[in-house]
Amino acid sequence: MHDIVEMIRQFLIAYGYWAVAAGLLLENMGVPVPGETILILASVLSYSTHELRLPWIFVVGTIAATAGDNIGYWIGRKGGRPLLERWKRFFRVRDEHIAAAEKLIERYGAAAIFFARFITGARVVAGPLTGVLRMDWRRFALFNFLGALVWVVVIASIGYTFGSQWGRLLQLMKDANWLILVVVAVVVLFLWGKRRRARRS
Repeated sequence: MHDIVEMIRQFLIAYGYWAVAAGLLLENMGVPVPGETILILASVLSYSTHELRLPWIFVVGTIAATAGDNIGYWIGRKGGRPLLERWKRFFRVRDEHIAAAEKLIERYGAAAIFFARFITGARVVAGPLTGVLRMDWRRFALFNFLGALVWVVVIASIGYTFGSQWGRLLQLMKDANWLILVVVAVVVLFLWGKRRRARRS
């Protein structure tokens, strides 16, 4: 794990924002790249060396994550279930991750794309799987962008805030994702309820 983190760090030092863009684009297309680790390390470098600027990490990360999911969506839509089966074997994606993402999408529709960002494994398969299920693209695109924006800003901000303790931070992020998901869900439900009450009145 240490070697992988160091390799990513050197890649970020060498290629800067391009490395952030490539990592998040590939992960959201459906390639199991450690996009979250890349995002955290980029924000840590922003804190420690100022070679990368946090606002630009927000912009580049959001664009790359949004574009990657859109590419994954259209690949899934054109290739269908047979392509998904070949893809999961090639990249060794676990069946339980696909099943969890599929259940999430079928239950919550386009809103699942927003929440899938914060679930390990689901983030990788959400775009292609949504395309396979042929969700309406306009609804997908909206929730995809909102999810990318919130996920990038929250994760990068955490990495920047705790930049001096990045080793410990990487260990805690897996559990923290669930906490972030709960907080985001509560905020979204609160705003949705407030808007609904306003419409009624």
